Order: sequence, then C-alpha cells, then structure tokens
Amino acid sequence: MTITAQEIESQPRVWREALGLVPHATQLLRRPGERVLAVGCGTSAFVALAFAALREAAGLGVTDWAYASEPRAPRPYDAVLGISRSGDTTEVLDALRAVPDGVRRIVVTGVADSRCARLADEVLLLDFADERSVVQTRFPTSFLLLARAAFGEDVSGLPAAVEAALASPPAVLDPTAFDHFVYLGRGWTNGLAMEAALKIREAAQAWAENYPLLDYRHGPMAVAHPGSLVWLLGADDPGLVAQLTTTTGATVVSGLAADPLVELALAQQLAVGVALTRGLDPDRPRYLTRAVVLDGPALR
Repeated sequence: MTITAQEIESQPRVWREALGLVPHATQLLRRPGERVLAVGCGTSAFVALAFAALREAAGLGVTDWAYASEPRAPRPYDAVLGISRSGDTTEVLDALRAVPDGVRRIVVTGVADSRCARLADEVLLLDFADERSVVQTRFPTSFLLLARAAFGEDVSGLPAAVEAALASPPAVLDPTAFDHFVYLGRGWTNGLAMEAALKIREAAQAWAENYPLLDYRHGPMAVAHPGSLVWLLGADDPGLVAQLTTTTGATVVSGLAADPLVELALAQQLAVGVALTRGLDPDRPRYLTRAVVLDGPALR
C-alpha cells in the first residue's frame, strides 16, 4: 500500500485525535465579531475558502480567504490565519510578514518549529495529522473537522462515518471507468470540490475540473461525455442530474456519504486508485514537492 493510501485510511484515527483539540480551536478560531482573513496555497487555499464560508455561515463575522501568492490591498482585519502543512511555504511566510502590527497572526501547521509557526502569535498545531506524502489528505480534513466543531457543529460522528465509507467505497467510484472528473460544490463545499479535483490532477495526472454547482451549466458541461464522472459534493440539483444523465451520458453522483468531508476522503481514495490504474505512483507526483520553497520573497 502506498504512503498516501495509508494516510487516507488513517483519517478515522486522526479525526478522533483532532476532536481533542476542539477547546483550543474554539479559542483561536471562533471569536465572534472578529474580521478574519485566511490564506494558503494549493490545498491550503481551498481549505481557506471552506473555512471562510463556514465561519461566515456560523454568523461569527466577516471572513475572507485569499491565495497567499496573490498581492492584496490592505484591509482592516483583526486576524490573519495562515495555513501551511509544512510551515515553510514561501508565499504564506511573505503574507504573514506583511500583516500590520496589532493584527493577530494565527498559523495552522503540522510542524511546531516551522518558520510560519515562529511568526505566529498563536498556533494550531496538527502534528499528529502531518504527512509523509507530498499529496495532502488528512491534514486539511482534520483542520476542517476542527473548524466545524469550533463553529458549533456536532461532528462527533464523522470519524466513524469516514471509517465505514473508506472500508466500503461506493461501487460507482470505479477508478478504471472514467477519463474525466468534475467536482461541483456550493458554499463551503466549493473548497472541497477544488481540493478533490486537485487530488486527481496531482496523484493521477488526469483531466479534472471543479465549479460552483449552478455555474456548471454556463459552459463547462459542454465537454461532459460518457467517460465523465460528475460528482456533486455536499450539494444536490435533481434537474442538473437528470439533464446530465440523459443528454451527455456522464455518470452523475451526489449524496455518496452522510457528510461532504467524508465524501472528500472518498475522492482522495479515488484519486489514488486512478493513479494506480494508470501505472503512476501517487507518492511521487510529477513536478511536486512536499513544500514549495522559493528563492527570496515571493511577494513584491
């Protein structure tokens, strides 16, 4: 079994451990009324999107997200949340250094003595969820599980739910059946859709797309065909499902698990399966490293 597959399958245990940090996560992340900006790169950017949507939906205050690599005009935030599994991502470091005095710097990382952690006022350390793999799986899901708990959701049943789902994935998720993968979300699950598509691209070098659910009709569905898997993550649209099924021949799935975060774990598992069917090693994705470290500051 690959390292990536082992780490995907470890999520029930890791999620249970993460739930022990709910009081600390609540103290760091909840703070009603604070204006918060969440930043990251790659997977961490998509997690930042999901975090921002969840926090605003919980009525806790203005919460924005941004790619750490994109220049931003200064805005009045009370806190900036930097997400970096390695804690060494150059663009996240630059973004944290640019935070004005008096604005709280929070870092979510898997490495206690990382450079991002040393810049932080407060750290949410998920070292038990850190990974040997290049492709991120359990680290981002553990953070989102914690964030949801901190915002008042009851997620206590999700470790058991993901354990059952990974042990017996739906037969429709046949890694040999598709040449095209589309993930659709709404609200916070837009971040999950972006992340699911990235997993397929990273691990399997396959054709994968992601869109907000209702935007899919606005052009992208033109390339749907019988080799397409269109996966609605934590969202449903019976009209779209019927349209795609009858006119394009695509396989359309929704509601594959009791919770969108569990569905993301299934999407991770599918990505590894697709990689293996293509003769690829998901532990060694092309052109990627565990952390993106650039020479000199990335932001000018």
